[in-house]
Amino acid sequence: MGQIATMMSSSSHKSRDVLRTIDLARAAGISVQQVRNYETWDLLPPVTRSKSGYRLYTQHHLVALTTLRSLVKGYGWQRMPVIMKALHHGDLSAALATIDARHADLAHKRLQAEQTLSALRALASQPAPEAENIRPRTYRVGEAADSVGVRVSALHFWEQQGLLRPSRDRNSRYRIYDEQQMRRLRVVALLREAGYNFPSIHSVLEELAEGHPEQAISAVEKRREELTRASWSCVEAMTSFQRYVSEFYSDIL
Repeated sequence: MGQIATMMSSSSHKSRDVLRTIDLARAAGISVQQVRNYETWDLLPPVTRSKSGYRLYTQHHLVALTTLRSLVKGYGWQRMPVIMKALHHGDLSAALATIDARHADLAHKRLQAEQTLSALRALASQPAPEAENIRPRTYRVGEAADSVGVRVSALHFWEQQGLLRPSRDRNSRYRIYDEQQMRRLRVVALLREAGYNFPSIHSVLEELAEGHPEQAISAVEKRREELTRASWSCVEAMTSFQRYVSEFYSDIL
C-alpha cells in the first residue's frame, strides 16, 4: 500500500483539481452509485477524504474510470477487474498476463474460423468425392472435443439437441466422428460461441448436409467479422491502458 500511496501523491501533482463524487460521475457519464460500486470493488485507486469525510477524487480516478470502461469493451467484465486490481497493486505482470490470455483466446478462435472456412469453401467448390479404398480418419469423442476446445459434455448435449450424429463402434459402442461429423462439429462450436440459437444452427447444418454449404460459409464469415471487431476493441482498450499506466504508474514499467 505504501507504493500505491506514493503513486497517488505523485499523481496529485499532475492535477490539483479535486472532484466530488457527483463531479466524477458526471465527467465519466455514469451514476454516483456506479462510482461507489467501482470503489467498493477495488477498481479505482485509493481515495482520500476531507476532514469532514467527503471523498476527494482526482484526475487519476477519472482516467481510471475511462480506462476500465474501455477494458470492458475489449476484455469483458470478468477480465477487467483482474487487470485493474493487479495494476493498482503494482503488479503489471499479472495485468499483462490476463491481457495476453485474451489475445491468445481470440487468436485461437480466429484460427478455428479460418480453418472451418477453408474446409467449407473447398467443399463448395468440389464435386462429391468418389468412394476411396483408403479408410478416412475417425475421431473418438474426447479427440473431437479437444480439436475444437470444448468439453466432452458439450458434444453429448449437442448430440441430444440433434446437432451432431456420431456413429457407434460395433464392438466398444464408443462414439465415432468421421470427417463429415467433424465439419458439423466445427460449425456448431463456432456458432454456439457466437451466440447462435439451436434452431438457427439446425438450419445451417441442414444446408450443409444437403450439399449447400453457402449458409454455413456466411455464418462463419459473420463470426470472423465479430472476432475482428473484438480484436479492435482490445486495441482501443490498450490505447487507454497504455496511457493510464504511462501517466500514473510509470515507475513499475
